[in-house]
Amino acid sequence: MADIKSKPKPVGGAKPNGARKPRQREAPDVEAASEVVGEAAPPPEAVEPDPQLSPEKAEQARKKYLLKRFWISARGYWSRRGDKLAWPCTIGLLILICVNVGFQYGINVWNRSIFDAIEQRNAPTVYFLSAVFVPLVLGSVSLVVAQVYLRMTIQRRWRSWLTTSVIGRWLTNGRYYQLNLVGGDHQNPEARIAEDLRIATESPVDFISGVINAFLAASTFIVVLWTIGGALTLPIGGSTVTIPGFLVITAVIYAAITSTSMVVIGRHFVELSEQKNQAEAEFRYTLTRVRENGESIALLGGEEEERSGIDRTFAGVLKRWAMLAGQHMRTALVSQGSSLFAPVVPVLLCAPKFLDGSMSLGQVMQAASAFAIVQGAFGWLVDNYPRLADWNASARRIASLMMSLDGLERAEESDALGRINRGETKDDTMLSLNNLSVSLDDGTAVVKETEVVIQPGERLLVAGESGSGKSTLVRAIAGLWPWGGGSVDFHPGKRMFMLPQRPYIPSGTLRRAAAYPGAAEDWTVPQIKAALDKVGLGHLGDKIDEDAPWDQTLSGGEKQRLAFARLLLHAPDIIVLDEATAALDEKSQDKMMETIIRELPDVTIVSVAHRAELEAFHSRKITLERRKGGAKLVSDIDLLPRKRRGLLGRALWGSGASAEKSLERGGIPHKKN
Repeated sequence: MADIKSKPKPVGGAKPNGARKPRQREAPDVEAASEVVGEAAPPPEAVEPDPQLSPEKAEQARKKYLLKRFWISARGYWSRRGDKLAWPCTIGLLILICVNVGFQYGINVWNRSIFDAIEQRNAPTVYFLSAVFVPLVLGSVSLVVAQVYLRMTIQRRWRSWLTTSVIGRWLTNGRYYQLNLVGGDHQNPEARIAEDLRIATESPVDFISGVINAFLAASTFIVVLWTIGGALTLPIGGSTVTIPGFLVITAVIYAAITSTSMVVIGRHFVELSEQKNQAEAEFRYTLTRVRENGESIALLGGEEEERSGIDRTFAGVLKRWAMLAGQHMRTALVSQGSSLFAPVVPVLLCAPKFLDGSMSLGQVMQAASAFAIVQGAFGWLVDNYPRLADWNASARRIASLMMSLDGLERAEESDALGRINRGETKDDTMLSLNNLSVSLDDGTAVVKETEVVIQPGERLLVAGESGSGKSTLVRAIAGLWPWGGGSVDFHPGKRMFMLPQRPYIPSGTLRRAAAYPGAAEDWTVPQIKAALDKVGLGHLGDKIDEDAPWDQTLSGGEKQRLAFARLLLHAPDIIVLDEATAALDEKSQDKMMETIIRELPDVTIVSVAHRAELEAFHSRKITLERRKGGAKLVSDIDLLPRKRRGLLGRALWGSGASAEKSLERGGIPHKKN
């Protein structure tokens, strides 16, 4: 049988989430990798709302700060920690916008010239201007295409930079797990990172380039309107009234009416967009939960109940969509009406001057074209207010996640909440808990003042009634639970592997699932087959390279066996088992523990379990008792191997200092001081 432990052990400190130091791997697809790596800035100082504010005003202040918090991180793309192409692309986009406005002006002048030539029946000029029109159009189209390329490049690279920054913070120090333990507005972080962050980085580039283009276009063509429109003289009651720049005044008044109407009509757009996005995220999460727990739902026949829950969630989505549809209908009324009136208004205003001969046909058409461009610039808000509201909602959602990560990051660097220190043991001790207290993020104690010293080769069983903090304690040992006091010290250079009750099965091949969190190619197929055979999964040996939904295919017991196969492959120095055999029957559980002890005779084990049968595989037992103010360690004893396990003999008790102590004492359980 192949030697599954023949691979050299990597050197590294104790790691809470894996037995081996992660190595750098080549990305299988360069295009799939992040284009720009984001470097996160330190979290800003915590901002507390004014206690004098009413709840409504405090919520408004919070939402206002969320936009500020988004920009604190997002603007880092243009900083020294950001993308080296950020400024070149941005400056290039601004230059293209300016040049394109120049081409718009050229086409506007062309409009005047061609219609004047037609009015004068000047054939040579008409033919010449027709030839000039082609390069004007080609130049304008080329500029627009280049503008689109640079704009979308900025959007893509900005999203890449900010996404990698947020994901890096999210995955650091188990924060993705800790977010489930703390309060805050950070539900569905995967939707916020994937969808809201996309909108939050795409829309600002569109908005800023649109605003700049609108400002330059409005400034340029207002001058055109003022120049060619001149003053309008109207006879009123026997006298005349002269309106200078009447086309400009009309354009401003027209734009003010449409923009004000849009703001008034769409004042609830932001709130409704935010509610709609949250409802959509909850709906996706509900469907994901059904898919992930399909086996349990099917076995229990819970389809009707799940359908009821899905229907309720989807009804919330439809309700918010209906409310948002009303907003879109009202804004469409303003937008469509404006687009229909805008081309007609300047023609009607210029008609008197054209009829009295003071304005040529070319000037009328140039004025109409310029008026439409100015209205398009002034009406930018009318056309983009719904998108602006959608961006506002998305930016707030991703900022809420950032603020939750800020809180966790500040807690890691501050003693205000109390942090569990992690250090190194100074002698041969494998693991020591020194006055360890574990608490919730609000300071509520779960476990208090625990003192435990674990020597190499010891097999420690953590017992206690449900709710006494056993699982919380082992998560604190693994580094997943940061709040509390005291310290957890590891032997330097040793590696730790944790087995939860529900093992994680990644997508892909069975080989990848067995090697996780290492790379599948780190072990040969014979080595993986040997590991699977030793844990009772030999019947899967021919399917190692089969890509299948193993998380849905394997039973609960098979998943736990696969987790033990990982142990054999990684060969860690210390194993933390949290109900890791709960899905196995007693006989299978015994075989699994025997296999681990036989194959890894020097490994140190820390187990959390309720089954009394597991005592036979451990050399020591500590008991936690739930008390007011936090669970406490009430006993620490050596265990006596049962006679019916005598065949294990040296395999069970051949190593470890506590085993020798137990035998020297004649097998009498002894309470430790």
